[in-house]
Amino acid sequence: MNLIHRKLCGSARWADKVEREVLPWALADVPLGPKVLELGPGFGATTRVLARRVPELTILEIDERSAGLLERTFGPQVRVVHGDATRIPAETGSFDTVVAFTMLHHVPSRAAQDRLFAEALRVLRPGGTFAGSDGLASAGFRLLHLRDIMVVVDPDELPGRLATIGFEEVTIGRGAGSFRFRAKRPAP
Repeated sequence: MNLIHRKLCGSARWADKVEREVLPWALADVPLGPKVLELGPGFGATTRVLARRVPELTILEIDERSAGLLERTFGPQVRVVHGDATRIPAETGSFDTVVAFTMLHHVPSRAAQDRLFAEALRVLRPGGTFAGSDGLASAGFRLLHLRDIMVVVDPDELPGRLATIGFEEVTIGRGAGSFRFRAKRPAP
């Protein structure tokens, strides 16, 4: 992330917006279940909210420094794993829900995003939910990501991509500057 992006995502203003707007909208009517995996929590604004809502939260952060900071911030309340969401270090069927908030566009390629989706499917229990949100392409969004990795996910294409990987019941909702998604791992 560039410096401006880091300052924004680490700010109290962003944390407040996440708690009041982003997560309530992104997770409306999503049953989280007791075991949740959050992919790419960054500075932990979403983690802070999720940790109060679920009994067992695991977060997977690719940046080693950020993972260490998250571990110090949340202590034993949250299981912090340093790793790559395209190769999730967890057993198949380990989680009731996998979530990803405003991080998919930081995955460096469409192929890597598809590997992340496949891994989310693998680690979900049958009938489990993959849910989250991400930004829509705009001039402001691109400016915020100047010199950052930014591979915007097209919400019109996402249902087909997730279905190809094996998800079902895929839904997309659009908001002001962002979209939310939900998909299920088929039950046996």
